[in-house]
Amino acid sequence: MVLVTGATGTVGREVVRGLPAGLRVRVMTRDPARAAGVFAGAGVEAVAGDYTDPPSLARALRGVDTAFLVTTGVDGEDDAAFVPAARAAGVRRVVKLSAAAVLDPGAQDLVTRRQRANEDLLRGCGLQWTLLRPRAFMSNCLSWAGPVRRERTVRALYGTSPNACVDPRDIAEAAVRALTEEGHAGRAYTLTGPQALTAADQTRELGRLLGVPLRFEELTPDQARAALGRRYPPPVVEALLASAERQRAGAKAHVEDTVRTLTGHPARSFRHWAQDHLEAFTPPPDQTGPHPQTP
Repeated sequence: MVLVTGATGTVGREVVRGLPAGLRVRVMTRDPARAAGVFAGAGVEAVAGDYTDPPSLARALRGVDTAFLVTTGVDGEDDAAFVPAARAAGVRRVVKLSAAAVLDPGAQDLVTRRQRANEDLLRGCGLQWTLLRPRAFMSNCLSWAGPVRRERTVRALYGTSPNACVDPRDIAEAAVRALTEEGHAGRAYTLTGPQALTAADQTRELGRLLGVPLRFEELTPDQARAALGRRYPPPVVEALLASAERQRAGAKAHVEDTVRTLTGHPARSFRHWAQDHLEAFTPPPDQTGPHPQTP
């Protein structure tokens, strides 16, 4: 049996959908009813589980051979709870969603330090492990959807800094290979898209696909801090701003061909991702608004 944590998230749900038919799949979630709705008809077992609730974690892991581990807490307590529980339950293999930043010696922010510690925890636990280290998700651009629909405008920090962002579907395909094939134990895979793009590049591409000019407005660091502060606690905000500074210095522009190696096809382009998600950026037919010039 395969257990998928974070199954209703951006990557997790694609992992569940990509697992071979006939494979027993269980998803651990705080809301099994929601998960059952997401995966209706897929033959997926949804169970209630929480990293902070050891008995629920033990129930979710019972009978599991392989697990896909997604955690978001920056304190590291989720991984520290899951890994020994998986070992006690007899889990053989854990595939962990990490991040490419762990390889950058200049990345010393809170989030990256914790990701490194979680990787070390998994490597030393005695289980078979595989690490997936993606660059930024292309789907992060969905945060622009509202302003694009309403104002035909994208606002972001450091619009000319490149990032080899990756389609979450490619990450999920790599995860499925690591979960279902032999030969991935003890391996760490850095996953990127096929080219490094800036936010201004992405804005132009979206405008071309939509058939309308979009404007890019660069945020100041203070504006970005204020915007992030509406979503995240201060330590995470500062970590994200430090990450943006590293991107501006070119730390996230390197492209890997690992997606092709693992899946057999090239990494999907941003244009491919945007075309498949264009509806999110398309205003209602009766909506009118300004027509700014593309930068």
